[in-house]
Formats: sequence, structure tokens, C-alpha cells
Amino acid sequence: MTELVHLDAAAGVATITLDSPANRNALSAQLRRELLDHLATALADDAVRVVVLSHTGRVFCSGMDLKETRGAGVQEQGVNEVPRILSTIWDSPKPVVARVAGPARAGGVGLVSACDIAVAATDATFAFSEVRIGVVPAVISVTVLPRLLARSAHELFLTGETFDAARAVTVGLINSAVPAEGLDAEVARYAEMLRQGAPGALAATKQMLRAERPPSMAAQFAEMQELSAGFFAAEEGQEGMRAFAEKRKPSWALTD
Repeated sequence: MTELVHLDAAAGVATITLDSPANRNALSAQLRRELLDHLATALADDAVRVVVLSHTGRVFCSGMDLKETRGAGVQEQGVNEVPRILSTIWDSPKPVVARVAGPARAGGVGLVSACDIAVAATDATFAFSEVRIGVVPAVISVTVLPRLLARSAHELFLTGETFDAARAVTVGLINSAVPAEGLDAEVARYAEMLRQGAPGALAATKQMLRAERPPSMAAQFAEMQELSAGFFAAEEGQEGMRAFAEKRKPSWALTD
């Protein structure tokens, strides 16, 4: 069986590539399994600091494989695997960057929104097309809604309208839209910045960004003060401050 998702790691960056262009990188059962396996491998590898989610072919991801899901029962529709994929990316202690060189639809937009940083070519397009085939963008809403402006979410979820990368930046879905020829350089720029962060600090920062806020400002300050003090006293923080004083890169910063 031909592999539909590939994993390559070099210089602290693991690139996971969707490679099923024949069905527009749809989330087939095989692709879902392989994507989960490669995510687990990358996240377990201490040498990996950053994960990049990329693709071959013209389309980033067209969403669920409708040929498989048509006529399938609930348990056969990836109802468990898709949440696992999205939550694995969302909760990853390592930063995940989406490289979007082509259209993303439905579940494909869910993948993009689960990533910490998303970069798209200016000619890439996006759409929540579910309502137009009589279904609801329910599962992906868990990762999409925290990204989108509320008014835009109502419009785009209800209309299914296709929108471009420039609007995707405006509504908060992606971080950057660049010409296609500059896409790889922009992804590499983000990856290089992320490679310079301390692994423990990056993981804790991601967790902080995802956590629910305590009900009062005083409680928030108390919680954040404890988090901050712990990292100032920890080895990563001490090494970072020593490196700053000695005008050198800290020991965790990757240079090749």
C-alpha cells in the first residue's frame, strides 16, 4: 500500500506531508491513520523542535473523503480520528506550522486552524462548505471558532462562501499570505524563529495560551506569577539569562 503521508526531519524541523493528490488530499481512513502515526512520531522525537504540516499537489486538503463517508455509519466516518488529529495538533507541546499552497475546504480548514501558525500562498482559497452538502461544520468548529472573528464565523459557516488568503488573514484564520514563490521562505522564517525558543518554555507558553482564564484578574495574576517565577528559576531560564549576559546563543538554540 502506497503511503499517503510522509515524515521527514532535519535540523530540528519535522515536515509532515499529505501526499494523496488523486483525491485532493481528502481525509480518507488511510490518510487519517498515517497522519496520526506521523504526528505521534514527531512529537515523541526530542530532536524535533517544530512541526510543519505541508502537502503535495494543487490542494492542501479538501476535507473528509466523501466517497468513503457516503453511506457509512457514524463510527465509520472518522468521528473519533478527526478529533484526535485536531486535538493532537492543538495540544502539541511543539509549535506546529501549516504550509498551505492551495485550497483548503471543510476539515482541511480545521487542520489549518489547529496549527499554531498558518502561512498560505495568496492564491490559496478557503471555505466551510459543509452546509452546501447538508452537513454541519461541527467537529472543526472546536479549533476554528477560537481563531475567527465572531461575525465572520457566522457569515462563513452559514454561507459556505469561498474566500481568499487575504481575507483569511483579516478574519484571523491564518497568520500570513505571501506569493506562491515566497511560501517556502516564509514557512522557513517562522520555523527558524521557533527553533530559537527553549523547548520547555515553548510548551508551557502553548499551554498558557490554550488554558481557560481564572474568573478574576487577581487569580490570573497569581497563577501567571507562579508560572513566571518557576521558569525564571528553572535551568532553561537561568541558561537563557546567562547567554544574554555573555552575548551568546543559549544552549538549546539550533544553528544549522
